[in-house]
Amino acid sequence: MNRTAKIITAFAAGAAAGALLGVLFAPAKGSDTREKIKDKAKKLSTGLEEKLCKAEQKIKDLKTGIENAVKEKTENFS
Repeated sequence: MNRTAKIITAFAAGAAAGALLGVLFAPAKGSDTREKIKDKAKKLSTGLEEKLCKAEQKIKDLKTGIENAVKEKTENFS
């Protein structure tokens, strides 16, 4: 994981922890608080899933590019 990805991950984790603590310490009924936590977790999960799908596609594209480059070099070498 490169430095930028680590910074973004740390920021997202901090934001999620801050949001969770904010909800937990807010003066609201327990059922309301649990509903808010559930909604935040769902949004976080959806965002993470989207990012993982994008990362997976980038890795596939990179793999294809490497395979094509190696194939081209080996054809030129022969």
